[in-house]
Amino acid sequence: MKRKWIQIVCCCLAATGFAPAQKAEALMEKAAAAYEKAGGISAQFEASFRDENQQVAESFEGTIRMKGNKFVLITSDTRTWYDGSTQWTYVVRTDEVNITRPSGEELQFTNPVTLLRTWKKNFKPACIGESTTGEGKKADDVSLAARNSQDVETVELQLDRTTSLPARMTVTMKNKLRSVVRIAGMQTGLDLPDESFTFPAAEYPEAEIVDLR
Repeated sequence: MKRKWIQIVCCCLAATGFAPAQKAEALMEKAAAAYEKAGGISAQFEASFRDENQQVAESFEGTIRMKGNKFVLITSDTRTWYDGSTQWTYVVRTDEVNITRPSGEELQFTNPVTLLRTWKKNFKPACIGESTTGEGKKADDVSLAARNSQDVETVELQLDRTTSLPARMTVTMKNKLRSVVRIAGMQTGLDLPDESFTFPAAEYPEAEIVDLR
């Protein structure tokens, strides 16, 4: 479940002076530009999952590093690398690496850039208010409602006005399962080499490789 939910993370910029729909679209347009301008990104996150009764079923912390359409996701249970084409997921408990080439829909759950680049086709944005981040900063809240039949029903973004980057993301599925991801300690402009987004086989010499491509 973690691999399916984490890293649904994206960036947005607050805007004023627009009608609600136009403002939401402007926020999303500027979000993509803000992410690309940020270069290499590293952030800590806290994630929790709620069942259909909105009771917390699981929670954990982790780190994500991103650049362009590439990312590395690290939690206590898994390590995931994606180089823009191939994805490697290492499961700590089983010492196993699953290799896949995820589809665009699958990446929507794990790659924040996918959401930024496909929201026009798959989601209808709307501004839903203002809020304050966990660090006490002003933020704008944007909701993305799914346009077509897919597992995700809505995505709600809390957007830090100071950095134009996300502070919180809430994903609600059609079956009413919900995930909340809170972002903290974000660094931008990092020099992250492309090879850092591929599986470092030398560091896991005993791992079992399961090629599912």
